[in-house]
Amino acid sequence: MIFRDLGQMNYKTAWDYQESLLQQNVKIKSGASSREIVAKEVNGESFTPHRSQHTLNSELTTQNYLLFVEHPPVFTLGKSGNINNVLLSEEKLNETGIEFFRTNRGGDITFHGPQQIVGYPILDLEKFDTDIGHYLRNLEEVIILTLADYGIDAGRSPGETGVWIDPETKGRERKICAIGVRASRWITMHGFAFNVNTDLSYFNHIIPCGIQNKQVTSLKKELGREVDMEEAKENVKKKFERVFDVELMSNE
Repeated sequence: MIFRDLGQMNYKTAWDYQESLLQQNVKIKSGASSREIVAKEVNGESFTPHRSQHTLNSELTTQNYLLFVEHPPVFTLGKSGNINNVLLSEEKLNETGIEFFRTNRGGDITFHGPQQIVGYPILDLEKFDTDIGHYLRNLEEVIILTLADYGIDAGRSPGETGVWIDPETKGRERKICAIGVRASRWITMHGFAFNVNTDLSYFNHIIPCGIQNKQVTSLKKELGREVDMEEAKENVKKKFERVFDVELMSNE
């Protein structure tokens, strides 16, 4: 699986890059599907869904990626998100220099900014598990295991995608990683936003993920110290390899 750290990149450029990788994979899958149909017609074979899917999967040459990036300050709203969860007017957003994008991912409003690890897996889930819910739980598990390395006991909040600390303690629930994805023909894009040394004041301008009366936190806030970003990235990469059973290979 190819790993690329894109460094600092504006949101739209990274979105377009993800989309290009997704579409390359979709095109490969479309071609494989067409070849299967032609072979069936020429050979006069009867249609057997299980065999067809097995043949298709074995011939696929789709490529999986994990992209890391840091964005300049930006708010992004999921396709089913509520614009009322943005607490600043468009004029105020422009004044503060925060970009805003409506996206085609799931989830509601979230923030991306410096010192946050944003991970964009471009995965062919037919090579893993065609279950979006399971995929989301796996992304959560990557961050939960990473936080355990720092001595932080994190977990899940029922019905609320993402990674939380003290999710079952009313009044102390705080989110440290937001997750929102899109899939087309089982190819994923978008992903997770893990607050490392993130400036949490930006979250005061939104209702994060549309969830009222719950806090947002960062690794820095929980530990009471600045965290080395490269160390944090390496930890996330190792946990990603473990959870998804892959080997990440740098390919710039």
